[in-house]
Amino acid sequence: MTEASMNISSPAQFKAMGHPLRQRLLFLLGEPATISQLASRLGIAKGSISHHLKVLRDAGMVEVSETRRVRGGTEQYYRRAAARLDIATKAPAPTAAMLEGFGQELIAAQGEPLLVLRHVRLTPATAEKLRDALYELATDIDTADETAARYGLLVGMYEERA
Repeated sequence: MTEASMNISSPAQFKAMGHPLRQRLLFLLGEPATISQLASRLGIAKGSISHHLKVLRDAGMVEVSETRRVRGGTEQYYRRAAARLDIATKAPAPTAAMLEGFGQELIAAQGEPLLVLRHVRLTPATAEKLRDALYELATDIDTADETAARYGLLVGMYEERA
């Protein structure tokens, strides 16, 4: 991947994040894949995959990582342009789509996934310290080689409205 992280902030990126299928594609494209491989894995027509990949490419979120000649044709492998996506604002549609996409990944996960929601009372200083620690934990994990299993990680923290 060309970038370690991408700050999602442009209208084109928000539009791209606003559809649950594009969320799933972004999750899957942590590893390079062709349109055919993605269509097979998701059980969706190649034309639909192609359309949604175009939206993601136009937003700069997906790129072609490799091109191969296969049986007289050209096969393109796509991948996410960044290992980590950071949502810059409280944009309702992309946030909802991201959570829906994450929920679909969680339901399809192997083993017993971890999902915890907890509300706690914190001082502003403690909240800032916890936020910084969670961010560091999520961003500073050393990744294993390509033979290791892939895990999804979504970290969130917010202050409730009064």
